[in-house]
Amino acid sequence: MEFSYLAWPLTLLILPGTLWGRVAEGRETTDRPAVVEKARPAQPVFETALLGRMNLPDRIAAMEILRKPDFTFQTTTPPAKVRLATMEKLFDHPRLAAAMWRECQFMPRLYAFALPARGLLIDDTSGLQGTLTLACREAGKRVYLIDGRVAKGRMGNPFAVGARMVVIYKYWEGAKGFQSQLQAWTTLDSALLGVLTRPFRHYVQRRQEEFMAYILGNMAQGGAFAESSHDDFLGPIQREGDPVAIRQYHLVFGKRP
Repeated sequence: MEFSYLAWPLTLLILPGTLWGRVAEGRETTDRPAVVEKARPAQPVFETALLGRMNLPDRIAAMEILRKPDFTFQTTTPPAKVRLATMEKLFDHPRLAAAMWRECQFMPRLYAFALPARGLLIDDTSGLQGTLTLACREAGKRVYLIDGRVAKGRMGNPFAVGARMVVIYKYWEGAKGFQSQLQAWTTLDSALLGVLTRPFRHYVQRRQEEFMAYILGNMAQGGAFAESSHDDFLGPIQREGDPVAIRQYHLVFGKRP
């Protein structure tokens, strides 16, 4: 089995609302969040009480994934110097967050589109796509149902690959700054692919944790950029011309004098 075949299931994990990728060139910082080292992959435990807070279709979809996931993982980020309120504003305005991501030259270039009934479409316009449904929300916690897909050839894959996920994203502001934890349960849409990846399960899980720790850390770092220099983003967003992103910018940061 080619090692590259293990890479494209991992790319689906880009999709759960993580609208901040690598820190762009020219915005590197010395206090960049480090990947949390673990001796062995941690096993997330789903809070069953959350199922009761979902509507019936979402609950059924979540239970189907949780019944027998192909992969599970969790990761926690170190503290970052950004306010929780700033992060929540970006979470609640994904079109703006995606536009800021593109301006930061994070890869891949993602676009976000709101869908009816708590839905969100994330698309890189090159074959990487995910649909997110906010199944449950409470203070400092969001539960998403995700349907991700990588088109044939997008990552060298010989056929299209899809996966469904249940994701719990927790976040809080402690004495040392903003922190977050992500827990995920993933079911591949191909039984054959599940069998082929089974011998590499622990390796894939560890790589998932490391990758998401890196992504989540950069989400917080991106929030810090937005908090300290949001004026730098207005011009590029206006030139790109997305009226929704422009409107969300003014809602989040206020209009310039």
